Amino acid sequence: MVILRYLFREFTQNPEGEKMDYDVVVIGAGNAAMCSALAAEEVGAKVLVLEAATEELGGGNTRYTAGAIRTVYNGVDDLRELMPDLTDAECDITDFGTYTEDQFFDDMFRVTEYRTDPELVEILVKNSFNTLKWMREKGIRFAPIWGRQAFKVEGRFVFWGGLTVEAYGGGPGLCEALWESAKKRGIEILFEARALDLITDENQVTGVKVRHKGKIEEIGAKSVVLASGGFQANTEWRTRYLGPGWDLAKVRGTPYNVGDGIRMATDIGASTKGNWSGCHAVGWERNAPEFGDLAVGDAFQKHSYPFGIMVNATGRRFVDEGADFRNYTYAKYGRVILNQPNQFAWQIFDQKVTHLLRDEYRIKQVTKVTGNTIEDLASKLEGVDAVALVDEIKQWNAAVQQDKPFNPNIKDGRGTNGLDIPKSNWANTLDEGPFEAYQITCGITFTFGGVRIDGNAQVQNTDYQPIEGLFAAGEMVGGIFYFNYPGGSGLINGAVFGKIAGESAGRAAVGEHRSAAE
Repeated sequence: MVILRYLFREFTQNPEGEKMDYDVVVIGAGNAAMCSALAAEEVGAKVLVLEAATEELGGGNTRYTAGAIRTVYNGVDDLRELMPDLTDAECDITDFGTYTEDQFFDDMFRVTEYRTDPELVEILVKNSFNTLKWMREKGIRFAPIWGRQAFKVEGRFVFWGGLTVEAYGGGPGLCEALWESAKKRGIEILFEARALDLITDENQVTGVKVRHKGKIEEIGAKSVVLASGGFQANTEWRTRYLGPGWDLAKVRGTPYNVGDGIRMATDIGASTKGNWSGCHAVGWERNAPEFGDLAVGDAFQKHSYPFGIMVNATGRRFVDEGADFRNYTYAKYGRVILNQPNQFAWQIFDQKVTHLLRDEYRIKQVTKVTGNTIEDLASKLEGVDAVALVDEIKQWNAAVQQDKPFNPNIKDGRGTNGLDIPKSNWANTLDEGPFEAYQITCGITFTFGGVRIDGNAQVQNTDYQPIEGLFAAGEMVGGIFYFNYPGGSGLINGAVFGKIAGESAGRAAVGEHRSAAE
């Protein structure tokens, strides 16, 4: 990976020793933060970005993602606006379909059990495609999600689940492209600079107190954008707000997202909002480190479970693995896995489907067991009741509806009969060895609770009035996600509201006050 190197001021002091002031200070350096910085600069603001992490670890959770981005599009012509490198030959063998505003709305309301904020979700959906076009103009490249969102069946790829686009180079590529775009536009990024507190004058934010390499300084600002993530890396907060047991979860991404932005905002009277007991959490390698590893990226996740079964320590299934496309279930199944005995599960596959497993199953850092027979496999699964597992798979094989054809690109209705926990789609008998099993636990991605914003991404106080000079975007905004999450909607949420926050902050700083959401 190429790490961009910048020449920045040692801190915020000019040669005469006077404190430097900025129009806009952005806290964070991930997708939401950098979209804010680029948008603020575009309206004429002088911008400083503060990143708590080192340059090697900077970029927040964005850096640890695969870069999938959900967006509205009305066909391949729209996609080619985002991905001009897409060839005619690729288009000829691919059914990209469409993903309309209505479909995006339906997905957001359905997976959040109709709790998502209607005003915010409308802004998100209606601005998704144009925001990606704007990012493209800033030098960000995109590509289709070949292999993860489309399987080749009878010579054609068919995309499914409303998720088609990813940032070129995944999360690391997205970060590097955003940083490079900022560099070209004269935006300063200061690494190892943790924001400690907001500086205020009554109801007006006027700057930020910062610790930079052990030295505490104050930076003046006409507007501040908070885009420093949720509190998923804060063990105490996870346990306080998500509940008992969440101290035992692995953290998928950065160790720096500990809720600093939320705390700073609430310290000056910001209102909170959203699903504070909820989070995005997935099936994650059991023996992964405490926090994400950039050398592995998001490959600790294990998302091919719809094509197999998952069992817990009792040897029994505990969830409908085929309830929906994995895009609409993976972000809530981490919680389910965390609630199993000893916080683990095993995913089991046979040779009929192993060719469909995602690349993440083939990395070195994986807890994998194989067996030539089910009895052999069961005896090797650490912590599992082997006798019960053999019985479970016997019942499973008898229940599979083998008269229905298997098709991984559609919800094929190939389910089960007579089981206490049914499987709705993609059910296959487990009878072709050698068998493979992968051990997983819960990996938390980000938390859903955060601060309250309006349609201009301005933070609201506890009287539901705007806090002058304070804006927010990304994971730390509450009210958008509840209980669950459509895959790829996190990055587009960060980009859309990051852009709006930057425009609003920049205009407030330079004296323009029209609506950023217009």
